[in-house]
Amino acid sequence: MKRKISILPKNSIEIGQVSFNNPIWVASGTFGYGTEAPELVDVEKLGAIVTKSITLHPREGNPPPRIVETSSGMINSIGLANIGVDKYIDEMLPIYKNVSTKIIMNVAGTDLMEYVEIIEKIESVSSDLVGFEINISCPNVKKGGMEFGVDNSMTAELTSELRKRTDRLLIMKLSPNVSDIVSIGMGAQDAGADAVSAINTVVGMSIDSNSGKSNIYTTYGGLSGPAIKPIGLAAVHKLYQKLSIPIIGIGGIVSSNDVMEYILAGASAVQIGTANYRDPGTGEGIIDELNQTVENSKWDSVKDMVGKAKLLS
Repeated sequence: MKRKISILPKNSIEIGQVSFNNPIWVASGTFGYGTEAPELVDVEKLGAIVTKSITLHPREGNPPPRIVETSSGMINSIGLANIGVDKYIDEMLPIYKNVSTKIIMNVAGTDLMEYVEIIEKIESVSSDLVGFEINISCPNVKKGGMEFGVDNSMTAELTSELRKRTDRLLIMKLSPNVSDIVSIGMGAQDAGADAVSAINTVVGMSIDSNSGKSNIYTTYGGLSGPAIKPIGLAAVHKLYQKLSIPIIGIGGIVSSNDVMEYILAGASAVQIGTANYRDPGTGEGIIDELNQTVENSKWDSVKDMVGKAKLLS
């Protein structure tokens, strides 16, 4: 039986036609399939869970070593390891029927037809998923979504094809590793996306100074954590100036103050990522902090704060 939970109404948000109890979500790749943490965290307090990326076929991912800690962050090169969409349908979707938290499925592919086939498979069965976050921005696979994420016309084409196949939320996850993230966001918006999330990880590298060897098997991986928060904030603010659809901010969030910064920059919601590795309850704690912060602020609601950063120039 699904439990009813009490969240301050002023923290509720809407993305498309879906209402969320609060703007605190957990990011893809940092919270498993959304079913692994209930013993450690009250997941039903979270605004949403974004699952790890699901591909058409199971993937073992990249060889180790594929995670290394860096200054104020970490580099990962997991390579989209996952169980594949068929097993996801059989094993995960039934579990979600007993979870009141909104579940958003992250989808990754190597070409347009793989994305399409995954969405069609999910839409062919009944499920409690509220939407899809489309990974077009993964920097640690040799072939795949990154090809879409660096080209606005390809992003638009993919968004359009997926929009034809689902009425659920369609969120395109953008890469910071591009020359113009706003044009990519505009391509997604114009093609029918309900929202964009920004940002995915930044391409990074780590070297063992003693051995001279790379600390990651694939040489390069995705840098995340507090080190990339300024990049995430700038991306969200730039997108907010041009887009009319909601933006979900990602990158280096560890406290309610970080959340406030992203919302002031233009985010309607945020995703907690790398911090979950240190403490899976980070999001839960931030929700409590945010409730109190908003109560003590001049703002009537979280919605009133969106995009209200005061610029000095």
